[in-house]
Amino acid sequence: MARASQWVPGKSPRVLVVTPEITYLPEGMGNMANRLKAKAGGLADVSSSLVAALFELGVDVHVTLPHYRRMFNVYVDAFISEELRVYKSKLPDQRIHLAEDRIFYYRSEVYSPGSDENQRIALAFQREVFNNIVPRVRPDLIHCNDWMTGLAPAEARRMNIPCLFTIHNIHTCDMTLETIEGSGIDAAEFWLYLYYKSLPGNYEQTRSSVPVDLLASGIFASHYINTVSPAFLDEVAEGRHDFVPAHIRQEIANKRNAGCATGILNAPDPSYNPVTDEHIPVRYDATDPLSAKRENKLLLQRRLGLLPDPDAPLFFWPSRLDPVQKGPQLLAHILYDTLSSYWQDRLQVVFVANGAFQKSFRDIVRFHGLYDRVAVCDFDEGLSRHAYAASDFLLMPSLFEPCGLPQMISCLYGSLPIVNNTGGLRDTVSDLRVESGQGNGFVFTVYDSAGLRWAMDEAMRFFRLPESVRAYQIARIMRESLATFNHAVTAQRYFDIYEKMLQRPLVNPF
Repeated sequence: MARASQWVPGKSPRVLVVTPEITYLPEGMGNMANRLKAKAGGLADVSSSLVAALFELGVDVHVTLPHYRRMFNVYVDAFISEELRVYKSKLPDQRIHLAEDRIFYYRSEVYSPGSDENQRIALAFQREVFNNIVPRVRPDLIHCNDWMTGLAPAEARRMNIPCLFTIHNIHTCDMTLETIEGSGIDAAEFWLYLYYKSLPGNYEQTRSSVPVDLLASGIFASHYINTVSPAFLDEVAEGRHDFVPAHIRQEIANKRNAGCATGILNAPDPSYNPVTDEHIPVRYDATDPLSAKRENKLLLQRRLGLLPDPDAPLFFWPSRLDPVQKGPQLLAHILYDTLSSYWQDRLQVVFVANGAFQKSFRDIVRFHGLYDRVAVCDFDEGLSRHAYAASDFLLMPSLFEPCGLPQMISCLYGSLPIVNNTGGLRDTVSDLRVESGQGNGFVFTVYDSAGLRWAMDEAMRFFRLPESVRAYQIARIMRESLATFNHAVTAQRYFDIYEKMLQRPLVNPF
């Protein structure tokens, strides 16, 4: 039976966040909240921070995720059955709702290399959400995330529960109604609200022959969607990215044209704060950032075998070395020439990242003997945070960026970002204008090595200014970033959408 929302203005809405990933949950949500960690990417951080911030805002927020027993360090074994019994007795039964299926229990990672396994995981998760969790929680609004929850908006539409669908990544998969129903989901109840890869006929004709696109279905059936940056929403809707399938682009454009789409920037985890970060040797705030950064720089140089010089300009690459998105090839083409041009300045570059281009940079270092000027390191969380605190500039020349967090983190640590003018980078970084005290980084608009080199030259021009001028601008940027790039701001934007969705009459257009 369809269920209309019972929420009224002035009452805290009951929101169910449906996510396959999480990193932490507030202690007030349950005794076992600190053990529920299952992360594959940024979706886990975003989900956790949003739930925490909404909880602090006083929203009646609930979260559901698969019960990954192994990742939650709860092993089903005859020798530790007592631990499992105690664990089950402490599971929160009010705000955290774990989807139960054996396919989750013994996993060591959220996703599998094989797409078939991921499809089975997604179907088992959504089956439990539909059949057990939604009836128990009785939410006023459902907030879904990415293709793994792509069927949920159609079920929410059937039940007349408003549904927000957040697009973190443009990734999808196809499956037939027959496959969906084989997992225990009664798709016949909502099959008209799904998006099909070709024109469907009646139910029986469609069931086994016309594939359903899960990401497109989530967009199509939801009442409202959001991407994780405003600029990326516009870029996708206007067809600026070839990697976005045409039908998904059109569905996003339809939602935007109907006034049912927006972009909301993610925010870094609160632990990214140079005042409290336990990974950096010398902590600091905006009062005197340059002195502390010099000390951190010297310690990093010694740690990595670079030329020890606290006054040398240090550039940091924090993102994976992926030539499809992140643009490491732009830097590879100009790395030696740039180092040569600023040899007397003792310019240095530190990579803390894995990816296809890692070998290319190591080859450049070896061929030119740049071991005391360039360090190429595998990703390590503690080392990466140390590099944020030690560096003067951050390199992030992405071809596209749905949101991006490193450019926000770097501003919090007083490391100024060098970015391409795209997506979330365009929303968060603007050209530094010393004269007017505006901006926070260096933005290039032509995506090639020359564009990146121009921005690095601009950064060096800033670096050569008097220290008092640099210190003032860096302190300003750190303060402004702390006020802007935080979860309270992000959560308030989501809360505003929730209110808009709940106050608007829910008219079913189908």
